[in-house]
Amino acid sequence: MIAIGITGSVASGKSTFSRFLAQGQGPLFSADKIVKDFYKKKSHKKELKELFKFKNSLNIKSKIKKEIIKDREKLKTLEKLIHPFVRKKMLIFIKKNKKSKLIFLEIPLLIESKLLKYFDIIIFVNSSKKKRLKRFISRGGNKFDFAVLDKRQFAAKKKISSSDKVINNNKSLKFLEKNAKAVLNEYE
Repeated sequence: MIAIGITGSVASGKSTFSRFLAQGQGPLFSADKIVKDFYKKKSHKKELKELFKFKNSLNIKSKIKKEIIKDREKLKTLEKLIHPFVRKKMLIFIKKNKKSKLIFLEIPLLIESKLLKYFDIIIFVNSSKKKRLKRFISRGGNKFDFAVLDKRQFAAKKKISSSDKVINNNKSLKFLEKNAKAVLNEYE
């Protein structure tokens, strides 16, 4: 089994690249999907409600976002809850798929979370800040949220130095897909 970790900065195109890479080649783990699932579970909603001292768990993600904007320390509190959950799910995924030739794991904070030891190959999807901001806004985000999220991640230079490959994503989707096929050709 070859475990391929895909990471990148906010809105760099890592999810799209990961889907192109994994398509028909092996199972794909998405940390973002795990986090979305986390917010949907009743037990986690209850835990978050108590942690943030909310009256109820309605629109919990929106409420937490507002709290984090007011007090950045609350983001660290949230991460202490979510990161171990994602790591646990990641380890289950790796174990479950150990007989696959290739497995793909898309994890935005792969390097920041010190997960390098779990991967045979780390791919960093790179894109200009201007392009990433444009993508982020086109998906319903805003400049402030982009800045907060971007600041939480290591600089691209640091992530590149910890990666085996860098995929530049400042062009078209077709070009990104072509890059994914080129990467796969190396491991077939």
